[in-house]
Amino acid sequence: MTDIAILPCSTNDLALLQRIALAAYDDHYTYLWQDGGAWYKAHYFTEEALSAELTDPNTAFFLIYQQDEPVGFLKLNKDKALEGYTDAECLELERLYLLERASGIGIGKWAIDFTMQYALEQGKSIVWLKAMDSSRSVEFYEHNGFTKCGTHELDFEQMKEMYRGMIVMKREV
Repeated sequence: MTDIAILPCSTNDLALLQRIALAAYDDHYTYLWQDGGAWYKAHYFTEEALSAELTDPNTAFFLIYQQDEPVGFLKLNKDKALEGYTDAECLELERLYLLERASGIGIGKWAIDFTMQYALEQGKSIVWLKAMDSSRSVEFYEHNGFTKCGTHELDFEQMKEMYRGMIVMKREV
């Protein structure tokens, strides 16, 4: 699949990032919430929240394109320790969001390969993430070389209790 591009995202891309984040979230995560995700989106995907994340020197955002159309984004935390490892050793893949139409066709694998290469260039030895235990993403990450190494529980009051569990996963670079 050579029609994929993953490009750095800056504050100049804020409106596009916000549009993709909201659409991808609606495509995949509204079932988690009593309010359909309204609280989460209002807290994490406002212009102010995204702008603050985009200007954080420890964070790197990338837009994912298919045939020159934006279809997703990555959020990476450059120095984020995992239990048993230091900040300097670790890169967290905090978000890999794709629109529904871009899911299941190999773009996610491209994004993982990109993330692993980015981690290598940053001198990291571990890439880690948290995946919803109620989603197909755990299988996707296992298929792409990640192993389960822990669990996490979200404490968002608006989230349905049955969906608060997450699996912590890691992969050596």
